[in-house]
Amino acid sequence: MPLPEIVSREQWRTARQKLLRKEEAFQRAREALAADRQRLPMVEADPDYVFEGGDGRVSLLDLFEGRGQLVVHHFMFAPEWESGCPCCAAFLDQIGNLAHLRVRNTAFAAVSRAPFRRILPFKARMGWAVPWYSSGRGDFNSDFGATVESGGELVERPGVSCFLRDHDRVFHTYSVYDDGLDGLGAVSGLLDLTALGRSPAGNVGLRLHDEYDC
Repeated sequence: MPLPEIVSREQWRTARQKLLRKEEAFQRAREALAADRQRLPMVEADPDYVFEGGDGRVSLLDLFEGRGQLVVHHFMFAPEWESGCPCCAAFLDQIGNLAHLRVRNTAFAAVSRAPFRRILPFKARMGWAVPWYSSGRGDFNSDFGATVESGGELVERPGVSCFLRDHDRVFHTYSVYDDGLDGLGAVSGLLDLTALGRSPAGNVGLRLHDEYDC
């Protein structure tokens, strides 16, 4: 792979300013896209989908942890697999401390079809503290496009789905899959996928994660 051209400092500044104008245009387009995403209509979802986690059987409504929004990572881990998908693992490695999401009234959870007895040791091996649930052989993964049929077989698909809660009613607001996950992982990027955007709990500034009251 060839190295970049060597130029003078002044030539570099000129080239950098040209690129900066493109970056600024891209940022404005990204902000406009996030606004369009937040104006998407939503569809009601069954709050009683059943999952298995560390505290036993829970519902989709429980995954909100009492918060207004939920971001679900569809982690590829089929029931017959011995371990989870390396690409999904790399994505989950980026998530970091969930306090930055939780203080913004947003919960996060990973969901896979693998039984929880297989998820638990893999989660411990990876050193993750994020909530992770098994959807088992229920319809959650297929209903939200994370498990699809291809050639008569079930195929796992990486993705992120966002949900909004209104009391005991749950609404599906957005999903993205495959290459659409590229560049995601930061708190701001995940919140940009949600219906309420970056400050659903008001104007909450960034703090050290142990300084939040959440």
